[in-house]
Amino acid sequence: MGVFDMLSISASALSAERQRAEITSANLANAETTHTDQGGPFQRKEVIFSATNSSPFRTVMNRLGRFGHAAGGSVQVTQVVNDTTPPVMRYEPGSPDADKSGFVAYPAINPVSEMVDLMGAVRAYQMNASAVSAAKQMIQQSLDILKSS
Repeated sequence: MGVFDMLSISASALSAERQRAEITSANLANAETTHTDQGGPFQRKEVIFSATNSSPFRTVMNRLGRFGHAAGGSVQVTQVVNDTTPPVMRYEPGSPDADKSGFVAYPAINPVSEMVDLMGAVRAYQMNASAVSAAKQMIQQSLDILKSS
């Protein structure tokens, strides 16, 4: 894998982790939202990642040993899905969102789990930013060596 392949993979991962952090932040912000435009409580969202390889041509050529290194790829958010966990029911008979029995449906969001997920997204983002910085430094040092030759 070359330096530019690494830059491409890290750039795609930065974008994916940013989206993961945004979705997790939205989950946290809506942890107490009992009524949405669609009706009912907010539904927690989850981000699904996938790794993509480069073109099929490049993959075949790599298997044949024509390029001499692994194909570059990327990280993508393939979809954002609603969590299917049922809402948490709390007895609050005075609430305007209460049902006939006096229960209000709250989102099934655990703030501790969301914070752990957010910290994971931030750490992954930081690691990819460090990889981009290291690649940039290697390119600059290579150019400096070529200039002095």
